[in-house]
Order: sequence, then structure tokens, then C-alpha cells
Amino acid sequence: MGNWTREGFVGQMFKTFAKFIAPSGMPAPVLWGDESVVRERLGPGVSDLKMTRRHYNFTYPFPAAEVVEFFRQYYGPTNRAFASLDENSAKRLRDELEGLWSEHNRGGDELTVVAAEYLEVIAIRA
Repeated sequence: MGNWTREGFVGQMFKTFAKFIAPSGMPAPVLWGDESVVRERLGPGVSDLKMTRRHYNFTYPFPAAEVVEFFRQYYGPTNRAFASLDENSAKRLRDELEGLWSEHNRGGDELTVVAAEYLEVIAIRA
């Protein structure tokens, strides 16, 4: 399985959401990107466990501001975060996300390329 890490780009994006919306009380999904949590959760039920940190490149043929709008429309966590906010808070969230995407963009003005770390987990049941 592939799990976003807390330290990686998607983990930072989730951290940005958390500034604006109250956590649900459920464990953060990025905990599955922590090797020690994976070992604990899978426990003695596996005979072999391999974990490798990898990167996925988000690549979009438009600038960072348009990527934020794309995510607002089509990516569940982003869509839900915006839907729960008033107009002023939604603008602040958009500004922070645009800053995050711009800061990590390696693609230039009209191309957005952002590397996002994930933990690849391969487990074999005991």
C-alpha cells in the first residue's frame, strides 16, 4: 500500500487544512506513513514487512493557483474543507494552499510539479 507521510507535501497540505477545520477525532491518515505506526498496527500478523519512502510527482499543466482550484473541486479532503468554511476563512485557506503549492513547485509559472513523499508498504501475512 502507499501512504502519504506527515513530513511530505500531502501531510503538509493536511496540516494546513487542520488550521481551519477541527479534526474529526479519528486518527490522522498520515499515521499510516509512519514506519513505527505501521509496524505496531500490522504487528505479529505479518511474516515479512518492507517499507520504502518514495515520491510521487503531482504534475499539472497550469499554475499553482489553478491546482488549488482543481483540488477544491475534485479532491475530497480539499472539497470538504472548503465547503465547511465561511467566505473569509475559505479565502485564507486558498491563500495558504496557493503558497504551499507555489513554494514546492519545481515546474515554473505555467506548469506545476510538486514531489509528494509516500511510504510504500509491502506486507506478507504470517
